[in-house]
Amino acid sequence: MEGLKQASLRFVMKNFITSMLGALVALVVFSTGACLLFIFFIGAIVAMGQQKKAPEVTSGSYLVFDLSANITDAPPPIDLDGLSAGRNDVLQLRSITRAIRFAAHDNRIRGVFLLGNLSPKALGSGFAALREVRAALSDFRASGKPVLAYFDYATTRDFYLASVATEVAIDPYGLIHMPGLASQPVFYAGAFEKYGIGIQVTRVGKFKSYVEPFTRTDMSPENREQLQKLLDDVWGSLISDIGRSRGVTAEAIQATVDAEGIIRPAAALKAHLVDKVAYRDEMIDRLKKETGVTSATESFRQVPLGAYARTAVRPPVPSGHGQVAVVYAEGDIVDGEGDSTEVGGARFAREIRSLREDSSVKAIVLRVNSPGGSVSGAETIQRELRLAGKAKPVIVSMGSYAASGGYWISAYGNRIFAEPTTITGSIGVFGIQFDVQKLANEHGITFDSVKTGKYAGSITIERPKTEEEMAVLQRMVDWVYSQFIAKVAEGRKLKPTFVEEIAQGRVWSGAEAKKLGLVDELGSLNDAIRYAGKQAGLGSNFKVVEYPRSKNLSEALAEILGKYEPASLHARETGLVGQIVDELEGAFARLRALNDPRGIYARMPMEIAIR
Repeated sequence: MEGLKQASLRFVMKNFITSMLGALVALVVFSTGACLLFIFFIGAIVAMGQQKKAPEVTSGSYLVFDLSANITDAPPPIDLDGLSAGRNDVLQLRSITRAIRFAAHDNRIRGVFLLGNLSPKALGSGFAALREVRAALSDFRASGKPVLAYFDYATTRDFYLASVATEVAIDPYGLIHMPGLASQPVFYAGAFEKYGIGIQVTRVGKFKSYVEPFTRTDMSPENREQLQKLLDDVWGSLISDIGRSRGVTAEAIQATVDAEGIIRPAAALKAHLVDKVAYRDEMIDRLKKETGVTSATESFRQVPLGAYARTAVRPPVPSGHGQVAVVYAEGDIVDGEGDSTEVGGARFAREIRSLREDSSVKAIVLRVNSPGGSVSGAETIQRELRLAGKAKPVIVSMGSYAASGGYWISAYGNRIFAEPTTITGSIGVFGIQFDVQKLANEHGITFDSVKTGKYAGSITIERPKTEEEMAVLQRMVDWVYSQFIAKVAEGRKLKPTFVEEIAQGRVWSGAEAKKLGLVDELGSLNDAIRYAGKQAGLGSNFKVVEYPRSKNLSEALAEILGKYEPASLHARETGLVGQIVDELEGAFARLRALNDPRGIYARMPMEIAIR
């Protein structure tokens, strides 16, 4: 009987193992097939995209600038030229400003037509970048060609761009949502306390407020003060620009904004914010008439801005051999390589070293659009920039953000350019330490240890740090802060005592930073590039090369398959759920970016998300 039981058990186990192996093999086969199908699918799409002809630019066409995109400083990480058939969800700043200015002298282009709503993501479509796009549209308008704008709904960013148009039209049931600027940080301290997550911080600078969401339930007085000043500066610059374009005073715009809240068409017309109220079909009929289209089934003659920028713009071919390299530091600064959305210290230092050693590169322009991050990563990059500065001009162009670690890597530039609305400064340092002791203990998990030194095992999340351990970390933070002050003082040729006074982790607008000597000149990326060419003795005859370069399809596929995550293929939530998901994902992404090996960071306040 016992033998029969054992035989039955062996039979059951054999069947179980056979079934499990069969399922495993089936899973492997399915996964392999899915990957191959995915590659085939991508290849088929690319093949179809490559078969598409470049859009024909017929004489009398309007250049259509669909704002339904995110405008980034850096080129897209993946080059899928031709795949989008003219529509772009991401537009590169320099590409579109160059295209708009080229179109001003292109006899085939009759005018520019703006419509849609911007889709800002991460650090894209910031006010500093939009000011550069606006300047390009202003130059186009100065050529004598019209810039027309139409919208049924406009945010502050949308209207800021549209206001430069020759004529602005709004739908009869449209609105302008331009109530002013606000920054509304989220605080997690209550949740951490509720769930038993401990946090200890070390910092220098009374305005260094990055840690506040983890330690407080509201803003500190110092943080409230700096944010109010920053928003006032940025808002003042925006309505001044709008007022100049619309022929009204900033005070009149402010009065309309405060009286209306949400500005309806009649109020917008009365305040001279728009020129006319019209339905979309009326606007389309007008454009058809202007471009000579009489067919009822055809739209007006047009070419999308993205397609025009890729296929029709022909930059002048330089006769000289010198190059100016533009290096885009866009994203959080992290230690190590980082991914395509981050500024990896090791990766960027390697690129800058390569440019320093390249004799054909005569000057480097560092374009910064970063809130900062890892001190170790920032110092690795700055070291290479300082070495490069001894060999050739290194010019800094600040985008929408160049704060804390973003300023750390900028400090030694031969000349620093910024926009009035750039957010910079935040010269301060902090350290942040989490522990899960209470959370673990409440679930029956305990810890113990043995050690050979007083501070052995201090870098742990198993328990809070002792007072002595925190004192060690504070000394390190104090030292890094003193180094930050010294570097800014040396790089900017300022007295350390003055830098100490204006530092303290405080953020400044680009306009205020210029007054303080943290910035040399208010100007665009193109201004910085032109200045770099002159400093390198190239005049205006040079080639511009950009880094990091976009990956081609094969490189992108290899990276995608290497980091393949099925969850990444899910449909994106929209509406309220999407906003909550985006907020939480953003918070976790910021925590993941805290990878400095010393646990010390130079980053601007995470809560400066201007809406």
